[in-house]
Amino acid sequence: MFFRRKDSAPAPAAAPPPAAAAQSGDGKVSISLTVNGTPVTASVDARTLLVQFIRESQRLTGTHVGCDTSQCGACVVHLDGRAVKSCTVLAASADGGSVATIEGLAKDGKLHPMQEAFREHHGLQCGFCTPGMIMAAIDIVNRKGTTLDETTVRHELEGNICRCTGYHNIVAAVRAGAANMSGMRQAAE
Repeated sequence: MFFRRKDSAPAPAAAPPPAAAAQSGDGKVSISLTVNGTPVTASVDARTLLVQFIRESQRLTGTHVGCDTSQCGACVVHLDGRAVKSCTVLAASADGGSVATIEGLAKDGKLHPMQEAFREHHGLQCGFCTPGMIMAAIDIVNRKGTTLDETTVRHELEGNICRCTGYHNIVAAVRAGAANMSGMRQAAE
């Protein structure tokens, strides 16, 4: 227990807890977030995972569930600009946040440079892991820059599993997409 001498200054007030989704008596929580630039408000079960919310409530089925154990990376989305495995995040914890999925990358009918690089370099076979790979790859570029070597790409993609390709074309696609994203950064500046 903490004791304070009578002549000492009062202890500072504790910071208020961060805002959380409001929970009703039936186990539902109200959440408001932005998904691919669109504001969304919903009432969900407090146990709803972000991947379930994205797929079932928002009908954005490009985000896949591959393993249910956070091993494969098929469910990677961006939450407030950072890659997360959406099967490990409660939808309620995304309240007030911004989520980007694979469906939100293309603009005005034009593929994102990373999507285009995966197409050009055939960085897919069955395509099941591809959305998560692309979202993870964009995060790698955002964190590591647009000049990536093969070792860096392979190391950074360790949390994403592909059971078809052997990764050679995926690595080539990520490196090409990263180089193409440098043009996006220059245009934005």
